[in-house]
Amino acid sequence: MGFHCRSSINTLFLGISEDEALFARRGFAPAAPQKQQHLENIGQTFIAGYRLALCGAALDELRGNLDQVEPEYRGFAFEGAGMALALTDALWRQDRFAAFLHGPGAAHCYMLHVGYGWAAGRLPWMRWDLARTLRGLDPLLGSLMIDGYGFHEGYFHWRSAIAEANIPGRVRGYFARQFDQGLGRALWFFNGADPGRTVECLHSFPHHRHDDLWSGIGLAAAYAGAATEGELEWLRDAAGDSAGRLAQGAAFAATARHRAGNVVAHTAVATGVFCGRSVTEAAAITDAALEAVCAMPEPYERWRAEIRRRMRSATAQRQSA
Repeated sequence: MGFHCRSSINTLFLGISEDEALFARRGFAPAAPQKQQHLENIGQTFIAGYRLALCGAALDELRGNLDQVEPEYRGFAFEGAGMALALTDALWRQDRFAAFLHGPGAAHCYMLHVGYGWAAGRLPWMRWDLARTLRGLDPLLGSLMIDGYGFHEGYFHWRSAIAEANIPGRVRGYFARQFDQGLGRALWFFNGADPGRTVECLHSFPHHRHDDLWSGIGLAAAYAGAATEGELEWLRDAAGDSAGRLAQGAAFAATARHRAGNVVAHTAVATGVFCGRSVTEAAAITDAALEAVCAMPEPYERWRAEIRRRMRSATAQRQSA
C-alpha cells in the first residue's frame, strides 16, 4: 500500500517498521513457508494501515485508501488504523477514533476496537485503569479492546505472555478472560498456524485458561486463515469439550467479515467446520445473540455464552429434523 504521509511528527515518533511483522524479527519459530508468508503479510498490512492513519489525512480519505487493500487483508489494515487513531487521540487529545468508528469506518467496528487494544499495549496510562479506558468505548464491543491488548502482548512480548504464561498485573477478574481470547489469537500466529503446535502450546497454560484461549484460536483460524479444511477438522476434534469455544470464536470472525463485506473462502470453510453453518448463518446467530444480551449485566460474556447456546440449539434442531 503506497501513500504519502503528511504528518512527519507522528511517523517520526510513532512509526513502526514493516520488518516488525517478520517471524525472524519477532523471534517466532519458522513455519511452513506458505503459512509464514501469509501471516507475515497480515502483519505488514496491519502496519501499513497503522502508518497510513498516522498521516492525519481526512477520515473519508483514510477510508478510501484502506479500501484499496484486497478483501482478504483489508480488515487488518483497519485494525492497524484503529491503533494509530487511538494512539494519536491519547497523545494529542483528539477524537479521530470515535469519528472514524461512527463514520467512515463503521463497517469495521470489530477490527477498530481490537486495534484500540494495541494502543493500550503501547501507552501505559491506557492500561493503568482498564475500566476507565473502556468507558469511552461501546459498552459491549469495547471489550474487544482487551482482546486486542492480549494479542499485542502475545505478539510483541511472547516470552512473558506465552512462554511464561504471565498475565499483566492490572488485568484482573473478567478482563483476564477477555485478554486470553486475544492471546489465543496470538497463539495461532506464534505457532505459524500449525494446529498441532498451537494445541501443544495451549496445553502449557493452566487448565482454567484453556476455554478462552480456544475462543481466540477459533477466531484467528477463521479470520486470518492459513489452515486447510483437514487441519481445521483436526483442530475441532482436538478441542474436545471446548469445541463450542472454537465455534464462538469463528462466529465472531464471520460477523466481522460479513459486516465489513470482505468474506473470504477460508472463513467460510472455518465456519463450516467449527460452526456447522455458513458465514451468513454464523453471523446471524452472533447478531441475534448480541441483541438478546446487550442490556444485561456483563454483556460481553453473556454474548459469548449466548452464541454458544444458540449454536447448540440450532445444531440440535437440524439433527432432529
